[in-house]
Amino acid sequence: MFDLTGRVVLITGATGGIGGAIAHKMKHAGATVVVSGRNAEKMNSEFDDGFIKIVADLASDGAAEKLVADTIAAAGKLDILVNNAGITRDTLLMRMTDAQFDDVINTNLRSCFKMCRAAIMPMMKNRFGRIINMASIIGVIGGPGQANYAASKGGMIAMTKSIAAEVASRNITANAIAPGFIKTPMTDVLSDELKKSYLAQIPAGRFGEPDDIANACVFLASDESSYINGQTLNINGAMGRF
Repeated sequence: MFDLTGRVVLITGATGGIGGAIAHKMKHAGATVVVSGRNAEKMNSEFDDGFIKIVADLASDGAAEKLVADTIAAAGKLDILVNNAGITRDTLLMRMTDAQFDDVINTNLRSCFKMCRAAIMPMMKNRFGRIINMASIIGVIGGPGQANYAASKGGMIAMTKSIAAEVASRNITANAIAPGFIKTPMTDVLSDELKKSYLAQIPAGRFGEPDDIANACVFLASDESSYINGQTLNINGAMGRF
């Protein structure tokens, strides 16, 4: 149903978990897929030669602009941007260091801002674009020991709404996805006690799968979603029901 043939998609934080699922779903839908991450060895092990692979550390100055330029040089254009790069540095606020706060804000929010800023101009020239920012349920409801992560993801949601208002007239959409608890390496490190606590809050009775998020990404990247703009799609098994 959702045909992305002829589209070029760039996915940051593409290795492992949600990023990998998005990349494979986008390719299956017909898109030319550019995957980016910091670990070249990991990218080469997870993606075959059917993907364009670009190593980039988005925490570095100028990395976002270079990544967009390299994508256009390799694939000819940029139609769809999925900002999926993210980290956690969880600890209680009274113990959180400035570095732990800054690391998460820089990787999760600041890099998203830079990527969006770099991608908008070529999208405006083409009069087409899809920006999909990967937020989190924690950016909506907060979470103990995650003040830095919540701030970064909540900021991403608000920024996405502002971007949408700026670029909607140019046939560009900007939407966020706020996953609940998805089975990924990031959630695997949670203690069994914490997992049990979170599971009790999910009416669906299970954690989500990376494909649950990837399927939504393909939809938001497609022509069928052209009038959905500035929204946050909450995918969480009814956790929170907001």
